[in-house]
Amino acid sequence: MIANEPSVLANSLWAATAQPVPDCAPLDSAAEAEVVIIGAGVTGLSAALHLTQHGIDTMVLEAETPGWGASGRNGGQFNPGLKYDPDALIARFGQAMGERMLHLSGSAPDLAMALIARHEISCDALQSGWIQPAHDAASMRALERRAEQWARHGISLQLLDQETVAQMIGTRIYIGGLLDPRGANAHPLNYTLGLARAARAAGVRIHAKTRVTSLKTNGDFTLVQTAAGPVRARRVLICTNAETDGLCPPLERTLVPVRSVQVATAPLPDDIRRTILPGLQAASDSRRVMVYYKMDGAGRLLMGGRGDYSNATTAKLQENLRQVSRKMFPQLGNVPFEYAWGGYVAMTASHLPHLSRLAEGVMSATGFNGRGLALGTAMGKVLADWAAGVPEAALDFPVTPARPLPFHFLRKPAVRSAVVLFRLRDTLGL
Repeated sequence: MIANEPSVLANSLWAATAQPVPDCAPLDSAAEAEVVIIGAGVTGLSAALHLTQHGIDTMVLEAETPGWGASGRNGGQFNPGLKYDPDALIARFGQAMGERMLHLSGSAPDLAMALIARHEISCDALQSGWIQPAHDAASMRALERRAEQWARHGISLQLLDQETVAQMIGTRIYIGGLLDPRGANAHPLNYTLGLARAARAAGVRIHAKTRVTSLKTNGDFTLVQTAAGPVRARRVLICTNAETDGLCPPLERTLVPVRSVQVATAPLPDDIRRTILPGLQAASDSRRVMVYYKMDGAGRLLMGGRGDYSNATTAKLQENLRQVSRKMFPQLGNVPFEYAWGGYVAMTASHLPHLSRLAEGVMSATGFNGRGLALGTAMGKVLADWAAGVPEAALDFPVTPARPLPFHFLRKPAVRSAVVLFRLRDTLGL
């Protein structure tokens, strides 16, 4: 079970099957480090691990334990790319930066798999590809355009007809799809804990149960305040994503935390297991209120989708995911569902991550819009490059101001209204 969470979010498959959490004692006195990282999720730990390659003294401060947030409870998919297809991204950011962003995001699963191999992280990692199945003709045309655009950048994606996608997924509800061979999947909590172990082995100091209460920049250094005293740092990296609070305004008001929930079956019998995702790809469909799914290393089917801010409604949506699973895969029969959990992902108005300098010597990377396992790994490297002295203009992602969302206080009713509208448009095929 996930500690310090309501029961509707706590019964996590990943927590139940996790390896031991590395010993990361709370900070017990004032300290100093060249770089302090706030948040021991994928982004912060990737940044820490990459900083060790520069020989930079690094400390990570985590309010809970490594992987407690979305990094350790997500759907386990390393999906390549960003929300925007190549043409739109280049039109928005220009040829040079657009190409760099495409390469960074497109190769993010490769970066994660390389870290897993280099540091011998045991997390059931498999780069078997990512399937994007289409539920109607309009979504299929969008996938065709995506494949054509990536082909012009040297990336070959495979369009799937209705019969092929039915064989690869194990359901006949889709009319076709797209296979991106760059995609991978894994046990996300064990991946995150593996990054933590690798970072500690490389000399990074990680302190769990150490909440940062304030930041004060003073000339060439920043004081990172904790209950145990201040930590003096030359540079500070904020990697809190959906758990961002009022620590460094206006960062919190640039993000909309949204609940995502999952359910998982018991291990499937072999005869059923062979009929659902036999190639062990991960999938996320083309609906605006999508579902995403994969098999874990023990043959459990995991199904995820949108949650709600209310615990009671979240429980109903988890039950809906069980019903969706049985409708998609009638071969499940009476196989029980043993786990149901969830957490928050950070959404942005642009559907793109934010890389923002919040003060002299303070940089944040947040807002991964549900793609944080791969993108967080890649953005951690970008943060490490900056902390090591790479100029902002030379980074592989643009640095943009932290712009608060108008009427941020209305985010909860706005999200609920948007979900209702998106469900209606999915139903009507609009």
